[in-house]
Amino acid sequence: MEKKRLPKFRRQEWFRFKRLGEKWRRPRGRDSKLRLRIRGKGSLVSIGYRVPKAIRGLHPSGLAEVLVKNISDLEKIDATKQAIRIASSVGRKKREQILKRAEELKIKVLNPGVKKDEAGHEEKASG
Repeated sequence: MEKKRLPKFRRQEWFRFKRLGEKWRRPRGRDSKLRLRIRGKGSLVSIGYRVPKAIRGLHPSGLAEVLVKNISDLEKIDATKQAIRIASSVGRKKREQILKRAEELKIKVLNPGVKKDEAGHEEKASG
């Protein structure tokens, strides 16, 4: 089962004023074009966009995300149904160990963050 693509639900006139931000707010104005669902004014949040319960909260790959803080957490992972995200508090040395063990167990890592250059040295990916 695959997740359907949802439109970006943005606040009415988010592009006009920086102070508004993009976070969704329900349009309540009497003359609001977004509330009236005028074409070209953006999508209004409604129950029809809801995804099936079986795939709700899953990563786009269809796997459930699990936060991993150490190597022992990898032993509890089911590689067919779950993918791991390494916690931001994990340092480079432990991250490399987790990546190596995850490769052995054939577990998908959502944020590997370490790439190898031509010489074989590892460097932290920017971004």
